[in-house]
Amino acid sequence: MKILILGSGGREHAIIWKLSSEIKNPTIFAIPGNGGISDLANIVNIPLRQKKEIVDFAQKEKINLTVVGPETPLSEGIVDLFLENGCPIFGPVKKAALLESSKSWAKEFMSASGIPTGGFEIFDDFSVAKDFIETKAKFPVVLKFDGLAAGKGVSIIYSIEEGIPFLENIFLKNIYKTENPKIILEEFLSGRELSYLIFTDGESFIPMEPAKDYKKIFDGDKGPNTGGMGCFSPVDFCTKEIKKIIENQIVIPTIKNLQKRNITYTGVLYCGIILTSDGPKVLEYNARFGDPETEVLLPRMKTPLLDVMEAVVKRELRKIKIAWHQEYCVDVVLASRGYPEKHQTGKQIFGLDNVPRDVFVFHSGTKKQNNEYYTSGGRVLNIVSIGQTITEAGERVYKTIPLIDFEGKYYRNDIALL
Repeated sequence: MKILILGSGGREHAIIWKLSSEIKNPTIFAIPGNGGISDLANIVNIPLRQKKEIVDFAQKEKINLTVVGPETPLSEGIVDLFLENGCPIFGPVKKAALLESSKSWAKEFMSASGIPTGGFEIFDDFSVAKDFIETKAKFPVVLKFDGLAAGKGVSIIYSIEEGIPFLENIFLKNIYKTENPKIILEEFLSGRELSYLIFTDGESFIPMEPAKDYKKIFDGDKGPNTGGMGCFSPVDFCTKEIKKIIENQIVIPTIKNLQKRNITYTGVLYCGIILTSDGPKVLEYNARFGDPETEVLLPRMKTPLLDVMEAVVKRELRKIKIAWHQEYCVDVVLASRGYPEKHQTGKQIFGLDNVPRDVFVFHSGTKKQNNEYYTSGGRVLNIVSIGQTITEAGERVYKTIPLIDFEGKYYRNDIALL
């Protein structure tokens, strides 16, 4: 069995870890991979943006299944190219990935489909957006960059003075280097947030267990948004009744209304949910596995991941049932000082050999040189453990963290406690 994984984060490390534990003698390739992934897979030196070269590699190696981890290749149509060349691949086509790659497209889709979400306005002009914030906005409001921003293009704005710099960054400085920048101004919603992921083949779907992630950089949910500083699953406040509402009012209408637009969505669909006093509403869609959600979901998944992925690709998901371990799983991210803004890399990582066997370490921003690991990104490591209670799992993680060190190590102290 030959498998190719596209991506370089903790999500991809967890996927490879899961697949390598359930397949006999697999041959796994990773593009571009990371230091931890290199211990389980063959690293292939092809840039992710070189789609044709990746397809050529998959054909040459006769890859049985390619799995796309991150959002950028999906938004650039890598799944479409694989399918055009008859190569099996797990992930949505470019049109379906618009749910994540264009926040404005997703909001208009939800509005037209009757899917509960916050009110919104879309702007493609600095002056018009500035005028709206100065004269009509009811604070707080949420401002979002329309395109992909690695989870960092969102800000809650409490005043005109806070809003203008966000607009300047998007429109005048064009920090995301896009041709026609847009922003979405959204109604601020209050409530508890959770991540609700499903597998779908475009017809059938199977929900994963809910997870709760932490996007703010500092303890107490303070500071700017990140790609995620930690996570846990299961989520006790997501009851069976709430799950049923999410399925009936959000998941099923999403799949059906995509079908009405002749879009068949296959792969993983991530629904970022907020539980408001009016019921569950969608904050955002992602068109792939979440990160760090994957790092707590896959250790809890009893069913072989490969079976599910192959059923999705073959459009036979109705034949699958997924079983889950009932224990709690907690992930705390070790980041580089300064993340999500400017941060240093190239710092040696010490102590990984000291990690207990009942704790998983999924690498995110690491590289391996001469059998030593070094930091290479903002989020560096995911420290993950399972326990009979969320307290037990969390304590095991926080007891392990002091055993690992690198210059500038930073982490939140309240994951699974808040």
